[in-house]
Amino acid sequence: MAESEMFEKGLQVRRDVLGAEYVDGGLAKADDFMMAFQRITTEWCWGYAWTRDGLDRKTRSMLNLAMLTALDKPGELKLHAKGALANGVTVDEIKEILLHATVYCGIPAGLNAFKAVHEVLVAEGALPKTKPAE
Repeated sequence: MAESEMFEKGLQVRRDVLGAEYVDGGLAKADDFMMAFQRITTEWCWGYAWTRDGLDRKTRSMLNLAMLTALDKPGELKLHAKGALANGVTVDEIKEILLHATVYCGIPAGLNAFKAVHEVLVAEGALPKTKPAE
């Protein structure tokens, strides 16, 4: 089946935000069953929601960090923290987003968010590596 225009638009945004290697790797590994998910997320999420004019990519990334904290999804937070950096969200802004979300979503979800995002920020060189305990 030929991919729709919305899929193609979404694929470009998805690659821009999450990285072509990650996105293309997921598509390459998808069998027919998983490709159904790849199509819907690329078309609806990235093609429809992310390409609308109402919000810029930085704001969308900031919202994702807060919503994923609320949902207590550290795995997705790691992915979207990297995307947030790519979209111009600063480390200080990420910290404030997570603090704000922690107040409204609870300490356990906030702790999971901080741990997951910290791992990404260190791996991406946005924060220095922590010193090992002596």
